[in-house]
Amino acid sequence: MALPSADTPLYNHPLPDIEQWLRDHSCQQDPEALHCWHVVTPDWQADLILEIDSLVVRYLNADGPGQDLQRVFKYSLSRQDLDEAIFSGP
Repeated sequence: MALPSADTPLYNHPLPDIEQWLRDHSCQQDPEALHCWHVVTPDWQADLILEIDSLVVRYLNADGPGQDLQRVFKYSLSRQDLDEAIFSGP
């Protein structure tokens, strides 16, 4: 399945394409809460939550133990902008 071009706003992506994009970034879907995803990198880890009008990213322990950092991104942003904002880390 080919994803829409990277400069396409995320709201123009079908849900299966968004899910594939997250899998391409090694995100794992929560089997009980399908709108929740988790990603672990060597430097950071985060929970991603697909809300109705935005993508919520909670970087775990970003500001120290027990100190999470949360960012909210509207689906009107392009996939490329979201790639750079989310997957570069906290």
